[in-house]
Amino acid sequence: MNLAIFASGNGSNFSAIVKAVKQGKVRVSSLILVCDNPGAFVLKRAQKTGVQIILVSRRDFLSRKDFEAAIIQRLKIYKIDLIALAGFMRMLSPAFVKKYRNRILNIHPSLLPAFKGAHAIKDAFEKKIPFTGVTVHFVDDKMDHGPVILQERLEIKNRESLASLEKRIHALEHKLYPQAIKLFYSGKIKSGKR
Repeated sequence: MNLAIFASGNGSNFSAIVKAVKQGKVRVSSLILVCDNPGAFVLKRAQKTGVQIILVSRRDFLSRKDFEAAIIQRLKIYKIDLIALAGFMRMLSPAFVKKYRNRILNIHPSLLPAFKGAHAIKDAFEKKIPFTGVTVHFVDDKMDHGPVILQERLEIKNRESLASLEKRIHALEHKLYPQAIKLFYSGKIKSGKR
């Protein structure tokens, strides 16, 4: 099976997935990076690991439809079976999601449905709740929504800093995302249900 990782920024989850593939923990036939940001650090990570890079900048297209059509064309070339969103900072259109229904995963740094959006770790930290966590889920038409594949809870320690919480959340993401991808490829999850 062939995997595409979509990323727009730093790419730490990209690196965690690539590491799991190289160690044989996740078996894929081929792996590509799809990036929409020419300045993203994830591009350097991909170059170091030898992963094929597909750079599709939104500003090169008149519409989102044309932008997504260009991505889809490239996904067809590589015969992609699964898409893993790893810090891809764009909402995919309902038409794109429908085309790859139950084949797009996302990771989110909270126990969804709590703390949706781009600042989930900070939002949880500022609420002073006793715990938060990480969710891997199938993508649907709504933001940070869709059937949950894996969730793991993380206690927020007394007097913990936001930086410390972010570091621990990211470490948990790096553990859970490869596990979820392995579940998909092993056939244990197929249609948005465990």
